[in-house]
Amino acid sequence: MLRKVLLYTVISIGIIACSKNSITGRSQFKLLPESQLQEMAVQQYQQFLSANRVISSSANRDAEMVTRVGQRITKAVEQYYKSKGLSNELQGYQWEYKLVESKEVNAWCMPGGKIVVYTGLLPITQNEAALAAVMGHEVTHAVFNHGNERMSQAMGAEAVNLGLQVALANQPVATQSLFLTAYGVGAQVGVLLPFSRKHELEADRYGLIWTAMAGYNPREAISLWERMEKSSKGQRPPEFLSSHPSEGTRIQQLEKYMPEALKYYKPIRQ
Repeated sequence: MLRKVLLYTVISIGIIACSKNSITGRSQFKLLPESQLQEMAVQQYQQFLSANRVISSSANRDAEMVTRVGQRITKAVEQYYKSKGLSNELQGYQWEYKLVESKEVNAWCMPGGKIVVYTGLLPITQNEAALAAVMGHEVTHAVFNHGNERMSQAMGAEAVNLGLQVALANQPVATQSLFLTAYGVGAQVGVLLPFSRKHELEADRYGLIWTAMAGYNPREAISLWERMEKSSKGQRPPEFLSSHPSEGTRIQQLEKYMPEALKYYKPIRQ
């Protein structure tokens, strides 16, 4: 009887938690309420900022650039969702953009639009368009709920035991750690966050679209990943050992996505 109950619980959770992404049409397994993740994001974002050196956008050109690019990218995302009649899916988003002092080559976006770019990324991006490609990529992870999928997969066993809501409500250290890992906070693997290849390629494709809609040349994403490849100096693990596409594969995919992105491209008028 216990086995039947557990089996029924697993099946029920699977049915309830599976939904289609309104943009991609892909089925997603999401156990976690977006509103609850956004609440966690506010807390974790503030904790991160208080523990790191945040560079003021009013006194630093690079920080000002991060804010400017972030605003243009997120405006493009909002316009795209509005054009699809999906503005409600961005409910609760309060966008924030921060440049943080760190040698790590990284950037990330939490649920609700909490964005951080590390100074270590800027020598590789080198220009606004390349930075836009990175920020567009990271924002896609957030709005497409990729982190939710990652956390749901990891916490599935707890959900079966009906412990998920309790774990989230109490936010134990393990749950907070899982949240930070799911959104790439503190990861030391470059801008590649701990997402699957499928997630990464979705973020690349739509990141290019947001970049183009924001008025930045999406072709800069190719140059960005060429620089990323050179900067790795052969230290990146082989693709089959990684959950991410290698730079070479990523560039090939970006070339395939480029014609679609260019349809949205209207250069910024200076």
